[in-house]
Amino acid sequence: MCGIAGIFHSRAEARIEPRVLEAMRDAMAHRGPDGAGLWLSPSGRTGLAFRRLSILDLSDSAQQPMANEDGGVRLTFNGEIYNHAPLRRELLAAGHVFRTDHSDTEVLVHGFEQWGIDGLLRRVDGMFALAVWDERAGELHLVRDRIGIKPLYFTQFAGKLLWASEIKGLLEHPEVPREVEEMALNHYLTFMTTPAPLTMFKGIYKLPAAHRITVRAGAELRMERWWDVMRKGEGLFSETDERFYLDETRRLMEASVASHMMSDVPYGAFLSGGVDSSTNVALMKRYSDKPVNTFTVGFSDHTQLNELDYARQVAKQFGTVHHEVLIDEADMTGYLDQLAYSQDEPLADWVCIPLYFVSRLVRDSGITVVQVGEGADEQFCGYGSYLTYLRLHRACFVPFGRLPGPVRRGAASLMGCLAERHPGLEPYAELVQRAAAGREAFWSGALVYHDSHKRKLIPEPARVGCGIDPRLVAGGLVPPEMALADSFGIVKAQFERIQALVDRPEQLTRMIYAEFQLRLPELLLMRVDKITMSASIEARVPFLDHRLVEFSMRVPMAMKLKGGMSKFLMKKVAEDFLPEEIIYRRKMGFGAPMADWLRGGFGRRVEAELMASDLLARPMFDRGRIRELMARHRAGRQDNSTQIWTLYNLVCWHRRWIGGA
Repeated sequence: MCGIAGIFHSRAEARIEPRVLEAMRDAMAHRGPDGAGLWLSPSGRTGLAFRRLSILDLSDSAQQPMANEDGGVRLTFNGEIYNHAPLRRELLAAGHVFRTDHSDTEVLVHGFEQWGIDGLLRRVDGMFALAVWDERAGELHLVRDRIGIKPLYFTQFAGKLLWASEIKGLLEHPEVPREVEEMALNHYLTFMTTPAPLTMFKGIYKLPAAHRITVRAGAELRMERWWDVMRKGEGLFSETDERFYLDETRRLMEASVASHMMSDVPYGAFLSGGVDSSTNVALMKRYSDKPVNTFTVGFSDHTQLNELDYARQVAKQFGTVHHEVLIDEADMTGYLDQLAYSQDEPLADWVCIPLYFVSRLVRDSGITVVQVGEGADEQFCGYGSYLTYLRLHRACFVPFGRLPGPVRRGAASLMGCLAERHPGLEPYAELVQRAAAGREAFWSGALVYHDSHKRKLIPEPARVGCGIDPRLVAGGLVPPEMALADSFGIVKAQFERIQALVDRPEQLTRMIYAEFQLRLPELLLMRVDKITMSASIEARVPFLDHRLVEFSMRVPMAMKLKGGMSKFLMKKVAEDFLPEEIIYRRKMGFGAPMADWLRGGFGRRVEAELMASDLLARPMFDRGRIRELMARHRAGRQDNSTQIWTLYNLVCWHRRWIGGA
């Protein structure tokens, strides 16, 4: 794991200043404290930079940027390639000469030389963001992995293309401005994160999952998707035998966990005591010749949220070396400034707080690599909210959609009036209004300000500015729906894509597909990357191996929810490893007591900062609505903690990155 950065000049007379590229690289030193590298092309128009976190092949020969035999290919790479060993054997048989003993980076270099970018990407298994310079073709390729586990940001101006693993690297370039992209801010309020390719910074973009960019001098930047979680024409499995699904799920999970344990440094696992993390630990134990290190975080001031006893039970069962850390409100408030720095742009998920402290525990314990359980709930329907949306779709949205338009609109108007008098009815009014307008019930598993909420916070959507270059929209770099204030357009585009890939997909398949386009890569995986890397550790996600994902997407809903049980397949597989009290206990989730913290002294501090913020003083915001949110929450009349935290994250980001504090 590491941090990469680079500059490409399309103008023949342009030259890169090494000190600028070094500054971009070293702004991400936390991603690679073990070494640094820099390469400039003979023309001085292309530069690659690298910060190293040594995990595989710890020798100096594995340093990046790395070249092939004749220097015609140069590459920097952030991530891990889990099938590098068999690919190396294939390349050796083809006559390639390797300088390293077992570097996965060198496999990518020779793989590109042998198969080209398309052939290389078809063959690799892993998580990665990479930059490849092809001297012969004069082409640069930037690539993000299939699921979006590793981030990659870029910006272009005045004939220059810059890229980096984190936005802070781009901001070190003296010509990159720090301005708010209000349209991205608008979508952030809906989804808790900015949908790719937008970021909160005007003119800075993030490469979407499974996309790549190709650019050469004198040509327009070209972005295209190179993989999709569903393949056109495949559809769902027709198999009805439960054993087929159980056996294949178990086989793929075992193979993925085993491959993800590849490391030349100590490794461990996050352990909450839930079915996902516990299954991961059970499988790691099977493939390890020494005790697995496990790590758990809890709260000393809100012990009712802790899962420490379950984690200890699993740790004892599998003989792990178990570590725990307890945090409280003082720890949280002391971390907020660093949180705004580490995130780059706001991620309105307070899970980042406990995630940081358990990540620091990992690093302080001498461990560099940790496996995490992200992705299982999305694939196998592990969220209660998914079940709620499925029931709403079947029992309400489908029959409601058959009613005459005037009846639907009348019902929506009536519910809107009732919600004005009784704010507790707002979620129901929102759903009726969606149904009346022919919109989807499900937009995302992480939705903050739904339409009626956002209309109160931003009464006039026309006030939302859009700094997206129209040429980028026309050229396909930014989808047109991203330039519109109505965030439903983003959701609609995702559902239209799955409809084009699969003939009459089930509702659950449509929902999971949408999650793989936005919430999973841009919120859940982004928080894992940014927070764990801020502590200089590498997080791996074995449940998101692309072969497991491709299989699980084709599993029919009847098997994922057999007998009405959420995450049926995952739980049945886990019965071979775990006791029933771990598998079938009530799901608690990985959270924080933010609702309680916001009702005390911290809440008063938050309100003061919100009201003093230059950002929220913009004409687009109704600050009276913000005061009302705070007042209702403090009085205990509504739990508005998610909406408040979303705004507070935004204000902290703006103060740190735009205001210059």
